[in-house]
Amino acid sequence: MVTTEVKSKIMAAMHEARRNFNGSASRFAVTLGISPAQYSRVANGDTEHVLSDANWLSIARRLQVELNPAASWKVAKTPVYEYIYTQLTHCQMHSTSGLLCDLPDIGKTFTAKQYIRENKNAVYIDCSLVKSKQRMVRQIAKEFGLAHQGKYSDVFEDLIFFLKGTSHPALIVLDEAGDLYYEAFLELKALWNATERSCGWYMMGADGLRHKIELAIEHKRVGYAELFSRFGSRYGRITPATAEELKQFRMLQGKMVVDVNYLADMSTPGPEYMRQVLARTDMSLRRIYTEIKKVSIA
Repeated sequence: MVTTEVKSKIMAAMHEARRNFNGSASRFAVTLGISPAQYSRVANGDTEHVLSDANWLSIARRLQVELNPAASWKVAKTPVYEYIYTQLTHCQMHSTSGLLCDLPDIGKTFTAKQYIRENKNAVYIDCSLVKSKQRMVRQIAKEFGLAHQGKYSDVFEDLIFFLKGTSHPALIVLDEAGDLYYEAFLELKALWNATERSCGWYMMGADGLRHKIELAIEHKRVGYAELFSRFGSRYGRITPATAEELKQFRMLQGKMVVDVNYLADMSTPGPEYMRQVLARTDMSLRRIYTEIKKVSIA
């Protein structure tokens, strides 16, 4: 059962997200997966018998509410964080596009989600969960609070109309973009064409995304060369190319994350212990997260 304390945390996250949502309360309710009437009641402090526990937990997941008070995570402004955040800001402000193909486990997804939390009219799409064109377009529409369950052609046209007409430039971040089906890439090109200079786009993935695009262009698959051109005709990269430079880069990032999330708040087991953690995690940010949580939750 979702306790009153947990509901309060989720409501606080809802209020914060609402401030950053560039639209009506009814549209915001759509993004949460609840009705406008339910949102209105909850926003006014009525938390009993309005939403099911499944609704509460779904909203918490969507808004990335940390339900364990010992498991909070602070932002470390690593080189990856600064680079991607700046890129996203530029793409949204000027309605341009960017393409980032870099190593996994360097903080790409974390940065994108943090940007979405802090900026209006920006949405994050995990393409590994919406691989087909219909699921991708419907998910984008839902994130903006638009109707997304009706006739597909209507959803598509309504999304274009919204993106071209919104007074505040929109940004769509496509993470794990290499997982999209071919039909979704073609639909993405159509969306880009219809919203040129009206919407910012940012596509992210690991080296597999680059390989997929290059292979498709080499085999002259329709749409890929045009889409690559629309996303800047270059593969952005942050990490160094040589093994030694990459090791130092990952060391720097790992230390920054530890400093913010462990050493700033805890004195035991102490810095020496965390240096050992960095060594045995091989500077993996995901493994560092796990190790710090072992200590902070214990």
